[in-house]
Amino acid sequence: MLSRVFAIAMNTYREAVRARILIGLLALALAASTYSLVIAAMSVRQEMRIVADIGAGSISLFAVAVSIFLGASSLYRELEFKTVFPILTRRLRRHEYIVGKYLGIMITVFAFIAIDGGAVLAILALQAKQHVELTIGVIVGMLALLGVLVWRAKLTRVFVFLPWSLLFFVAMAALADATGGERQIVVYSCLLTLAEVGIITAVAMVFSSFSSPFLTAIFTMWIFLIGRSSDTLGNLPERIFGSAVRTTGMVLAKIVPNLNVYVPARPLLLGQISTTAPALYISHAWLNAVFYAVVLLTLSAFVFRRRDFQ
Repeated sequence: MLSRVFAIAMNTYREAVRARILIGLLALALAASTYSLVIAAMSVRQEMRIVADIGAGSISLFAVAVSIFLGASSLYRELEFKTVFPILTRRLRRHEYIVGKYLGIMITVFAFIAIDGGAVLAILALQAKQHVELTIGVIVGMLALLGVLVWRAKLTRVFVFLPWSLLFFVAMAALADATGGERQIVVYSCLLTLAEVGIITAVAMVFSSFSSPFLTAIFTMWIFLIGRSSDTLGNLPERIFGSAVRTTGMVLAKIVPNLNVYVPARPLLLGQISTTAPALYISHAWLNAVFYAVVLLTLSAFVFRRRDFQ
């Protein structure tokens, strides 16, 4: 079973990396992170904080966009081109196919977050002006290594981005040690973004198991917006909105995953709240994400198993 799921996951990752829109989203994310330098230049003694905050926000936004796009299109593409039929006629079960697709998308988003997060950490390391020459040298060396790996691994070149992205992120995090709490903000935000994307991708898999890519993207986006607004929806004033709207908001806040958990306040990530340790908070957030992902994938597999392809 694990080998079959792994094969589907790697094939999904390979197809996702080759998608031009994914490359475009990565370029936009890197551009947004770089543009934070322009805004930081207008501030007074808050340059690194602005870069860290804008960078973390852009990573979260574009990672969610990637997960919605891949979740909405990956399964439907194989159904449209009928490439899924010979796969499912083999020993592969439908729930294994769904899990493999999900893991493939998550692997892709992991590489996306690692590259974008590494870029933000690289900017912070250069702003700190502690290891400028070393940072530039490591960046050039990492890019050269990527070029060599892509050139040598002609048949498996798309897979070199996985270990390279992780190595790039770790290297930039190590070089950004002089940035104080800003490195902590970016690293913790990346971990929470990956957990949030795990929920969003699972939601997209549920809708894509029975709907078109357009409707899947719309439904998933609505779930995302409701999840990010759950705290507000659950506390709507009845005097202004009425009892019906307040009740609806409370129901939605209870049903839809609370995604505000994955965008906590800055003091919490810096460990400035004595009642909540950042590591413990992130652990609880990840457990919450795993729970929702398992439930949603089970629902997606159930719907997909009952789907008639005739």
